[in-house]
Amino acid sequence: MSLYTRLVSSALFPLHERMKGHASVQLRRELERTQWLGRDEIGRLQGDRLRRFLEEIGRRVPYYRDMFARIGFDPRAVRSAADLAALPLLDKRTIRAAGDSLRAVDAGKLSRYNTGGSSGEPLVFYIGKGRRTHDVAAKWRATRWWGVDIGDREIVAWGSPIELGAQDWMRLSRDRLLRSTLLPAFEMSAANLDRFVDEIVRVRPAMVFGYPSSLAMIAAHAKQRRVDLSHLGVKVAFVTSERLYDHQRESISSVFGSPVANGYGGRDAGFIAHECPHGGMHLSAEHIVVEIVDGEGQPAPTGAAGEIVVTHMATADFPFVRYRTGDIGILDGAACPCGRGLPMLKEIQGRSTDFVVAEDGTVMHGLALIYTIRDLPGVERFRIVQHAVDNVEVEVVANASFHRDDEQTIRESFRKRLGAGVRVDISKVLDIAPEKSGKYRYVVSHVVNGRATTH
Repeated sequence: MSLYTRLVSSALFPLHERMKGHASVQLRRELERTQWLGRDEIGRLQGDRLRRFLEEIGRRVPYYRDMFARIGFDPRAVRSAADLAALPLLDKRTIRAAGDSLRAVDAGKLSRYNTGGSSGEPLVFYIGKGRRTHDVAAKWRATRWWGVDIGDREIVAWGSPIELGAQDWMRLSRDRLLRSTLLPAFEMSAANLDRFVDEIVRVRPAMVFGYPSSLAMIAAHAKQRRVDLSHLGVKVAFVTSERLYDHQRESISSVFGSPVANGYGGRDAGFIAHECPHGGMHLSAEHIVVEIVDGEGQPAPTGAAGEIVVTHMATADFPFVRYRTGDIGILDGAACPCGRGLPMLKEIQGRSTDFVVAEDGTVMHGLALIYTIRDLPGVERFRIVQHAVDNVEVEVVANASFHRDDEQTIRESFRKRLGAGVRVDISKVLDIAPEKSGKYRYVVSHVVNGRATTH
């Protein structure tokens, strides 16, 4: 660790956090202690905190006070995360309907946030200092797993309008002090990609951070330009907010000459899980309860895929209890070789809308379709949109080597998987725009339970 990084991580950034009223330094130290507890000890710690959290929101939050009374739920009887099954699941529609009743009566000033709406359901919600403190501390802990720290040179390839719209002089000054350089990766044009590659070479970052799609595009562009990024000293590439595909991990790792660390979370659900150098996708279990539920909303057994449901215990000012993320995942019952007792996710398979439905009702992940297109040399970028069970559209940014035979290959492959009667429309486009959040999605399905949804 350089002297400058030591100064930033031990003095300047803690001062910055203290001035904002965040106890992130103390919490990070606590998290670095509790991560080494055994899984049973962490489970007991989580259960105690869950009970206190539910008691608190039962007093302070009208929505939960009324709901607990209505269903006869006594938070004082809670002993473990399994007791959450007595409470209903929470979805975006319910949150919107609840409105201010989800705000604690004594919450004080909260910050307004919203999701990007990539699922078709944007959500407005509020966050207090406790939640922001946890997000900073949990991310900080995970960053240090990889031998880097706040103050090391960092490139952030990001496209969220929230971050891009907040680049006032104070934010820019802070980023310069922390040696963090933001690349506005909302528009991945050839000219911007040239600039991004040149900036990475100039900065020589110790770490890079961004959407998997953004870093993969930068990596592919650098490789095309024959610009060597592997000698710059990048120790780790952090990715988050999208599903990380194997081919993206391989490309990013190869070009940057570093391992890729996957992260999972969101503004609505918090900093849920992060990958350690041994490959374990560790949950932030000290303050977040993760459940996997089946299609009926019932707890799924360990090792079975289901929807990821989150209860964040640092959100008492505007709490989400058993919040349906819309993501599909699998819990891992194994122990990680790193020795941390934090439970793990085995897989994060993506959003429920990343799955497509065949003519016979079979539900399959979009990967079944992605590989066919990805392996065609004439395809530079693509997106698959399932409008109905019998209609799939493929948008393709193609180069000169893309031929009619490739179109036939796509159609035959898709019909083999989805059904002979499926119409496959192929549209050649000049560009594929990201979602409003800046994320790129390879697969978008508007089919739920065999029926097309409005969009």
